[in-house]
Amino acid sequence: MSIVVIGAGPAGLAAARSALRAGADVTLLDSSDQLGGQFWRHLPETSRAAKQHVLHHKWSTFEALASEITQHPRCTIVTSAQVWLLEQRDQGTPRVHAHVGPVDSGGRESLTLEPDALILATGAHDRTLPFSGWTLPGVYTAGAAQAIAKSERIALGSRVVVAGAGPFLLPVAQSLALTGARVRGVYEATTLPALARGWGAKPWKLGAAVGKMPELAGYVASHVRHSIPYLTGRAVVEAHGTDRVEAVTIARVDENWAPIAGSETKIEADAVCVSHGFTPRLELAIAAGCSIGPDRFVEVDARQRTSTRGVYAVGELTGIAGADAALAEGEIAGHFAARGPRSAAVSRAARSRDRFVDFGVRLDAVHAPRRGWTHWLRDDTVVCRCEEVTRGELDSIRSQTASCGLRSLKLSTRAGLGICQGRICGRSVEELLGDNFADGVPTDRRPIVSPVRIGDLAGQALGGSQPDERSPEEPPPQ
Repeated sequence: MSIVVIGAGPAGLAAARSALRAGADVTLLDSSDQLGGQFWRHLPETSRAAKQHVLHHKWSTFEALASEITQHPRCTIVTSAQVWLLEQRDQGTPRVHAHVGPVDSGGRESLTLEPDALILATGAHDRTLPFSGWTLPGVYTAGAAQAIAKSERIALGSRVVVAGAGPFLLPVAQSLALTGARVRGVYEATTLPALARGWGAKPWKLGAAVGKMPELAGYVASHVRHSIPYLTGRAVVEAHGTDRVEAVTIARVDENWAPIAGSETKIEADAVCVSHGFTPRLELAIAAGCSIGPDRFVEVDARQRTSTRGVYAVGELTGIAGADAALAEGEIAGHFAARGPRSAAVSRAARSRDRFVDFGVRLDAVHAPRRGWTHWLRDDTVVCRCEEVTRGELDSIRSQTASCGLRSLKLSTRAGLGICQGRICGRSVEELLGDNFADGVPTDRRPIVSPVRIGDLAGQALGGSQPDERSPEEPPPQ
């Protein structure tokens, strides 16, 4: 039984270990050069720290997973492996195509796998809502800020503002403070009454949150120790500066996240780290033909099976519920993908998953972006960074063309057609243009998952990708 796991974060590592324990042969692919994913992004082996656990929750869990997997004789780990295509077959699990090697290099090794089962654990990336000045150097996603703090021990600025929505802002602020930055404040857009209603309703269903209380207490203690203010009902509505960020404007917002006139405050800062939740990386799941629910997550059953035979999905692909849910889902998927019998451990994992998934649903209901955020945009606010498309241009072209298809609007406005292919701006563009499109094509649909050099494709067609060894002066063959 051969299983391919794509993604080496908590969900992918747990899935690989569970499948190995059930007797399968496992190939684990990840685009990074080390295991751990975004959650356990750590210093390289050449610069290991003695106290990695300070910046990493559940570090002992990672060490146990990584140790068992890397030492297992039936596990093949391929890092720096970018899966760029899943090819559906008439029968069997989709064929996996990947390139192995540094992303910017030519002549990467081509890898094609035909597993008996495929587990997708591709995770999610930050969603950042646009605001005036967000294209300035010094504006980062909160995930990027934390990743650099964890993996390089570098603070992105000396005076940093953290803003957006959700509990993720708390560990980001902590990581920045531990690397020497002065965090000017954490600004949560959700209002205090909305937080109280959302988290206070049906408290008996918050069993999963009880286990997170020590973690929350640690964040609170860190905020107190580093004198970090935490304010609700506030958002960054503009960044100021010439060559880089010099200050930001914070405004109070109502429960729909619309800014309240006259409440603006300008704060000096040389960096701002923003996150308004997460967007699942759906490209491979869509390529595999998996059903996507109305909430824009992959639909799975109790065994983490998708609608495509032989394909399982785990972690943030199925809902943003944190590392605990991802670990449980990975254990379940790996076990059943390897056709293991039901066991007590899997039953415990299922109960844990259900608790944390309920917690994730509550999290999204409380902190998900509200439509009022569009009111902090001006006509000259850039919405699509890659193509430099403004809010005014979107509205004008939509009005002039009377188009009701997202594909035609992308072609006429260029929004979402840049190098990120809509990963950063896609869902914001959808909301600004109205969400209801006649062609039914969302911005998550990207058949080619990552940029691929034509030379790599040609080399693969010829049976292998080889670097071009001709000298610059030597003319190409005729």
